[in-house]
Amino acid sequence: MGEPAGPFLRHLAACNNTTLPGGRAPLLLRDIPRPLGWIDPATAEALPGHGLHQGPDGAFRIGDVGTLTRLGETLAEAGLYRFRDEAFDVRLEPRAASLGTIDRGALPAFGLIAAGVHVNGIVERRQGAALWIGRRAADKALDPGKLDHIVAGGIPAGYDAAATLRKEGAEECSLPEHLAARAVPVADITYAMQRREGLRRDLLECFDLVLPEDFQPVPNDDEVAEFRLLPMTEVLALVRDTDDFKFNVSLVLIDLFLRRGLIEADSADGRALRGGLRSPL
Repeated sequence: MGEPAGPFLRHLAACNNTTLPGGRAPLLLRDIPRPLGWIDPATAEALPGHGLHQGPDGAFRIGDVGTLTRLGETLAEAGLYRFRDEAFDVRLEPRAASLGTIDRGALPAFGLIAAGVHVNGIVERRQGAALWIGRRAADKALDPGKLDHIVAGGIPAGYDAAATLRKEGAEECSLPEHLAARAVPVADITYAMQRREGLRRDLLECFDLVLPEDFQPVPNDDEVAEFRLLPMTEVLALVRDTDDFKFNVSLVLIDLFLRRGLIEADSADGRALRGGLRSPL
């Protein structure tokens, strides 16, 4: 019998804290009816001063993504978002073809879809399953000091999930390629979330990676402060009772706990939990 699902629902609410359009103006590419992004009122007020105006229908229209890329650079110079110097693909749908690239920091500023990879680093021990958990460096711009996955990161322009997993695994925990190749895709999680950096419309491509007991992750960059191997039941209690994990990591862990039967899945709360992990973007 798994844990009651109710205490975990707050994490869904936190990551799905907005509705679309929710007072935002659509950002349209040419005559394609599906919005490419959503512009909040503060950004909408600034755009005419940089050459982009709303039409009679209230929408902002661009002829190509290159226009958006250049506009993003201008807005960063004006201090409307923090330039990250990392190109990400611009897509109409989470798995659609790339239409161009833009700086990572501009994605939430324009309400564009972003994708990332999250890996559950599992060790199957005689005394029960355990998870490798990282702690984010104290100087990280986003959620410093929070608990995190062994491997997690945004998917840069030109990369797919598998290539990102290999790259981030090598950088974050010195994960060798032969172990990275064992990772199994298990779930896609989506949410729309308003944060101080803007509107996040995120797809998380989630993997399970069973690691040997003698593997010891070692930080290979300055983004991770430490790693700890924790019993899965202890991780479950942390997600249930605290906000110690980075906001979206909790969703990936909830999916893992549901699949492993550690959270009840068939109650009304359990069904709400399962359905809430796949919100429309």
